[in-house]
Amino acid sequence: MLPEALPRPAPIANAEYRRRREALMAALPEDAAVLLPGAGLVTRSRDSEFPFRQDSDFHYLTGFPEPDALLLLLPGRAEGESVLFCQDRDPTLEAWTGIRLGADGAVREHDVDQAFENAERDERVAALLDGRRTLYLPLDGVEAMALAEEVRGELAARVRHGARPPEALADVAPLLHEARLIKSEAELALLRHAAEISARAHRRAMRAARPGLAEWQLQAELEHEFRWHGGSGPAYASIVGGGANAGVLHYIENRAPLEDGDLVLIDAGAEFDLYAGDITRTFPVNGRFSDAQRALYEVVLGVQERAVEAVRPGTTLAAIHAEVVRGLTAGLIRLGLLEGEVQARIDDESYRRFYLHSTSHWLGLDVHDVGRYRREGESRPLVPGMVLTVEPGLYVPDADDIPAAFRGIGIRIEDDVAVTAEGHEVLTAGVPKSVAAIEALMAGE
Repeated sequence: MLPEALPRPAPIANAEYRRRREALMAALPEDAAVLLPGAGLVTRSRDSEFPFRQDSDFHYLTGFPEPDALLLLLPGRAEGESVLFCQDRDPTLEAWTGIRLGADGAVREHDVDQAFENAERDERVAALLDGRRTLYLPLDGVEAMALAEEVRGELAARVRHGARPPEALADVAPLLHEARLIKSEAELALLRHAAEISARAHRRAMRAARPGLAEWQLQAELEHEFRWHGGSGPAYASIVGGGANAGVLHYIENRAPLEDGDLVLIDAGAEFDLYAGDITRTFPVNGRFSDAQRALYEVVLGVQERAVEAVRPGTTLAAIHAEVVRGLTAGLIRLGLLEGEVQARIDDESYRRFYLHSTSHWLGLDVHDVGRYRREGESRPLVPGMVLTVEPGLYVPDADDIPAAFRGIGIRIEDDVAVTAEGHEVLTAGVPKSVAAIEALMAGE
């Protein structure tokens, strides 16, 4: 009998998207506007495209799922403050690629104030932006910048007839990304769901693993589970690294056989309604840790568990990372992989031979989500609604000065953690990470 898929959580309501647009407009100076393009289709080869994924900022403000859309936010406009341009209705094309919402459907289904099809974009956008002093847009967006300059040029040519082009361009990203950093209850529900799908996938991969399989076969197990439970697929390129491949932080080839006696590191997460899961687990291919693997793993696990417990309002990612570095360095010295005093090895950065990356990143619509890590030169305090990863690791090179039992071992353990008023919530607690729990799951107990 096939397993039942998880029930889907409620989608984000149109009222929430409207509140987001209103909050962004409330933060703008007088006579400003926002111009924000959505994503377009990307060619895969010749006449086929990659599956469409909406731009995260555009999705955050609209929930609109079609390519080649444009949002204008026009505070104070009597005819409507949120104006969406979208693909034209076209029965011939729709027979090939599916029904398009069109302008009427955009208003009806997504609660924007006004919508026009793209055939009207050229004649309307400049007129809508006439008189707006400052135009906010993604300054790193080629399409947005080109459109903004086109609008300003068109209006400048009509200045003698009373046109008033925007005087300045400003980056919308700081305002929008600060808003995205704090998740609503509806967003947290989607992140929990993405995390649960991801957790089930990791458990499936652990149960399937055995010598003789290949990395790509564990990847197939993972991504089957992502799809089975309604995810759109991986939130990022799945990492399945056996043996020394685990030491390559962004190893995505997944082409090697899984060898008896090796560990395999899996860093993979599902995307659900554009929200990302992100889990890393490391476990033995044959289901049993060797003594050296266990010793190194227990160092990473102990540090990771203490770092998760440290997540609470008021602390900072910098403080958590500093304690992770201290704990990993102490463990490396205990195992004979470093020598001397802990603080000395931190000061001379000897530990960086084994630990190259930060402990955390934000998580949300993007797996490395937006939002500043520092304010005015200081690491920002955590507040409820932030969601982050906690992922220390150790990566031992295959070198002559390393004890033979530890050479080529790579270990990372990663969980997704939401900051709450009381402390934290581990969204990915459904995947075992203790040695005993991993070995029991892999043994079928």
